Amino acid sequence: MNEQLLNVVDVEATCWEKAAPPGMPSEIIEIGLCVLNTRTLERVEKHSILVRPDRSTVSEFCTRLTTLTAGQVATGISFAEACALLRTEFHADSRPWASWGDYDRKQFERQCAATGVRYPFGSRHTNAKVAFSNARGTHRRFGMAGALAMTGLPLEGTHHRGGDDAWNIAALVADMMKRSAWPGD
Repeated sequence: MNEQLLNVVDVEATCWEKAAPPGMPSEIIEIGLCVLNTRTLERVEKHSILVRPDRSTVSEFCTRLTTLTAGQVATGISFAEACALLRTEFHADSRPWASWGDYDRKQFERQCAATGVRYPFGSRHTNAKVAFSNARGTHRRFGMAGALAMTGLPLEGTHHRGGDDAWNIAALVADMMKRSAWPGD
């Protein structure tokens, strides 16, 4: 059953307009997840998991970009709880997953290494941004919004919100699958 489901993940993290303040690493503050049924190509679930940062704060720049406020993420769960939730509720350690680029995968790797939290995902990750470029025969890397426009798909929801971005990325993945342009097709 898990083989027909793909987790599409998009994270938002603490960020600053310029360099990060001393001692404040970028931390995940939202995990967006869309479950895509790869047989029917339907997006069957959409989730936004707010994560409380431990070592950094949400800057005004970050709020302008993501719409997430310090107060909102303060109500979130811990990073360790979020990783456990990904494993238990979304079978992240056994289900294949995709993200737009490698940022999301690397952010999880960095944050897990820095905090001693078990990495929640299995090894079957697909970089959807690279897959999109390869499907078009170009080395140019497109942002998610640009890829949606090129494909004629609408940008649904709020850009730079994890749940909405995961939903939109899943639409791009489904479109690539329809065209037999997804790796492994």
